[in-house]
Amino acid sequence: MGTDDKDGFPADGEGPVRRVRVKPFHMDRTTVTNAQFAGFVKATGYKTEAERIGWTYVFHHFVTGRALERVIGSTAQTPWWLGVKGAYWAKPEGPDSNIRQRRDHPVVHVSWNDAAAYCIWTGKRLPTEAEWEFAARGGLEQAIYPWGNELTPGGEHRCNIWQGTFPTYNLKEDGYHATCPADAFAPNGYGLHNVAGNVWEWCADWFSASHHTQFPADEVRVDPSGPAEGAARVLRGGSFLCHRSYCNRYRVGARSSNTPDSSTGNMGFRCAASVIDAAGEAGAIEGLGG
Repeated sequence: MGTDDKDGFPADGEGPVRRVRVKPFHMDRTTVTNAQFAGFVKATGYKTEAERIGWTYVFHHFVTGRALERVIGSTAQTPWWLGVKGAYWAKPEGPDSNIRQRRDHPVVHVSWNDAAAYCIWTGKRLPTEAEWEFAARGGLEQAIYPWGNELTPGGEHRCNIWQGTFPTYNLKEDGYHATCPADAFAPNGYGLHNVAGNVWEWCADWFSASHHTQFPADEVRVDPSGPAEGAARVLRGGSFLCHRSYCNRYRVGARSSNTPDSSTGNMGFRCAASVIDAAGEAGAIEGLGG
């Protein structure tokens, strides 16, 4: 698990590479889609945190028309994110937008708390960070991407990320400006789609850049998790806004985080579930991929 990639971000706690074991588990082939999340909302009446707060962050390219009048500000560190009143998962760019043509796209503007609520409703859970990385690697140990070490093998785009000059001009060479269908692009070796790019995926763990370094380097940890508490939860996989010049975090070993009540137009999630054998316990899978 982890990486010592020279193009990585050591301050994120990507390394050192370490061996872990994870018990068998299931992982959804895709991130949760708008259609699936709509079923949850229809059945439960659930209101996301963005709805209850009244606004969420929308990428500046998508804030047009009357939505410009609903902008309440941005952050100095990431001015391309605009707070838009009335934006939420079903109206991703503001009150005049909709998801009618995006029902098969990942649901966005969902916080960690929203994702956890959905998981409870389905009888599933969020994956641990170790499970996420094991699944995302698709059986390839220490490859940079879910399909190998070349970003575009043979000139073929394998994921939905930014091409061009971030954050001003997107060449859309991969075919997409924003999110793409949750099952777009070929799956990895375990049958999972879009574990690189498209939307960031929430994991169960609290984030720490150093928690895993507190254990002996030669110790094989079983089902490792983050610290018992923290200020932010782990995010994995990168998004359609990731670009080598700014956020080269669509690599399998890359990490990020955000506070559990945060939501943006490029954060989603996929669900996991444990596999229990006849004896009531799960075995373990060992590998250098997490």
